[in-house]
Amino acid sequence: MKKALLIATSLLIAGTAAASAHSIDGTQAWQAKRIEQGRKTGKVTWTEGLKLRAEQKKITRKETEFRSDGYLSASEHRKLRLMQNEASKHIAKEKHDGWKRAWWLPRVGL
Repeated sequence: MKKALLIATSLLIAGTAAASAHSIDGTQAWQAKRIEQGRKTGKVTWTEGLKLRAEQKKITRKETEFRSDGYLSASEHRKLRLMQNEASKHIAKEKHDGWKRAWWLPRVGL
């Protein structure tokens, strides 16, 4: 009985960790896609894109730091989510701030 309970608990924890990893990574991918879409349409300028991608790299570095012990705690997950929410606000702000790449300028950079 104890063994079955221990196995069930282990599977639940592993499943929760995998689900949280997926949601963090999925959000990162979605935000990168939003930045690139803004760059393609010209709503995000080259310098704005650099700043937004740097913010995404900072979140990824923080996630790597948190996962260095092989586990992502609830408080670490919450911190990453807050960072991602702030980044999402920054992406929306840059896409709607009125600054655009001049139509005659080529799209350069990533």
